[in-house]
Amino acid sequence: MNQTGEKLQSSDTTTYYTLLGLHPSASVIDIRRAYRELSKLYHPDTTELAANVATAKFQKINEAYATLSNPERRLSYDLKIGYSRFGVIQTPSDLNHPVSRSHDWSKSGYLDATDRPLSSGEIFVLFVLGLTIFSCILLAIAIAILRGEAIT
Repeated sequence: MNQTGEKLQSSDTTTYYTLLGLHPSASVIDIRRAYRELSKLYHPDTTELAANVATAKFQKINEAYATLSNPERRLSYDLKIGYSRFGVIQTPSDLNHPVSRSHDWSKSGYLDATDRPLSSGEIFVLFVLGLTIFSCILLAIAIAILRGEAIT
């Protein structure tokens, strides 16, 4: 798609944006929201689709989100599909001096694909793991006391 929303002529008409059901000018929050909804819909463990179909669709959605959630990868992808966020590209005022520092992406709205809250299942697994470790320590202390060995 170009900046007016018209489709470009290419052999692959499905872009990451159309895969997520978004326009190329979508915000990072919109991209994340669309990814979450589609990943819940097509996750192989939660969908009623055939496992191979769901897995293929889920992998495509993950690939699209990984590209669009990373600012540098999204910019290169936008250039690849011919979309520009800028109507007129203006040259910097001083082309002869190098940039003193790179952009600080930590203040950006972009989120790392791995930066997400834990799901209830993950929290439960961590709880069980902690409970298991605690139980093992208590069992070791109980065995040491029953054998009459000193705990140091």
